[in-house]
Amino acid sequence: MSESKMKSKKIRVLVIDDSALIRRLLPEILSQDRAIDVVGTASDPYVARDKIKQLKPDVLTLDVEMPKMDGVTFLRNLMRLRPMPVVMVSSLTEAGAEITLEALEIGAVDYVAKPKIDLSHSLGSYADELISKVKAAASARIRSVPIVRDKGRQDAAIEPRKALSSFKTTEKLIAIGASTGGTEAIKDVLIDMPAASPGIVITQHIPEQFSAPFAKRMNAASAMTVCEAADGQQILPGHVYIAPGKYHLLVERSGARYVCRLDDGERVNRHKPSVDVLFRSVAQNVGCNAISVLLTGMGNDGAKGMLEMKEAGALTIAQDEKTSVVWGMPGEAVKLGCVDKVVPLHTIVSNLMRWIA
Repeated sequence: MSESKMKSKKIRVLVIDDSALIRRLLPEILSQDRAIDVVGTASDPYVARDKIKQLKPDVLTLDVEMPKMDGVTFLRNLMRLRPMPVVMVSSLTEAGAEITLEALEIGAVDYVAKPKIDLSHSLGSYADELISKVKAAASARIRSVPIVRDKGRQDAAIEPRKALSSFKTTEKLIAIGASTGGTEAIKDVLIDMPAASPGIVITQHIPEQFSAPFAKRMNAASAMTVCEAADGQQILPGHVYIAPGKYHLLVERSGARYVCRLDDGERVNRHKPSVDVLFRSVAQNVGCNAISVLLTGMGNDGAKGMLEMKEAGALTIAQDEKTSVVWGMPGEAVKLGCVDKVVPLHTIVSNLMRWIA
């Protein structure tokens, strides 16, 4: 839905969940915002299928685990037959993380945790998150068909990593930030990066329980070695370090080398990890030997940090609006005038390769 249409009519939402309590609670929360109209609820995908045809919602909230047909199977059918914005409602468990990451791969725009019914005092922040993500989903660009890599390419990506004897220093560093739509955008970048690339540090807005499974999925897709970052870990060429979901990731210099530092400080821009925190540390400790990439995401986290990186002499790249699921974070960086190149997602790696060379 375009921004002008969003202003002229309410966002029609259908809530799909097998729990009667959740089917009551989510509409109550969403109805607090005058821009949202919850047009109905459904207890399973079969009821949802009929209500989608009848009610023509703009956005779905979809339970991951449901009887008769699980949410991922329903989502896969939906994206094949009638692509539309979907926000997954997931339990914050390791199993829930794997399923939710699969849903994002299929085409879901975003996800929220199952609300904690017994913690009514926390529902205020939960309501803010749910409402903002549903509203962002309404204007998101939907990927109706996931990118499919050829078999040989995938096989090559999971072969044992070759020794990187050609690298003697870790001078160059790539810093990437992303949020909504970022898990798949990061995958599209990493899957094309050669094994012998400079070290990469990544902050993706993600819950604590999701970051390790996400790193594992990226490791299987990339020729580089991908891991969840640990405090004091040396940053090596050919390796990718993803911020844990409950800590800020910073880069510090230790002699001639870079190391990861994890910080348990306050949220920045309502996020922990925060892209601004990462970019600021890279600006201060790597300077002109770094490159920053800001991918799809809701909000403005990363824009000020990218400005600091540009002022420190780093090259700055932002994903363009057309290929972003939500052009919030990269768009804010463009507004600040700190972006050297605004490029489509599929050309980011070629731009990185030119910088590396």
